[in-house]
Amino acid sequence: MIMKNIVLRSLLLSLAGLAVTSAVTFAQEAAGVPPQVNRLAEQNLRAYWHVFAAYALVILMIGGWVISIARRLRAIEDRGVE
Repeated sequence: MIMKNIVLRSLLLSLAGLAVTSAVTFAQEAAGVPPQVNRLAEQNLRAYWHVFAAYALVILMIGGWVISIARRLRAIEDRGVE
């Protein structure tokens, strides 16, 4: 019974969100506001190369850290077997 109420509420909330989104879209089209897609298509991300490089560096560092932890755990397990 409780699960049924949760599913019903989430469905109604999703439908309400869809209704609001479609109403906003139709209102913008009626007012002659250009869609946001065109403005986004004109942009490029070349000015943000340093952000992508920083994320790549952080991902590599986290990967190295995970490998380091795995090696340490393997060494501890090998010592425990002996």
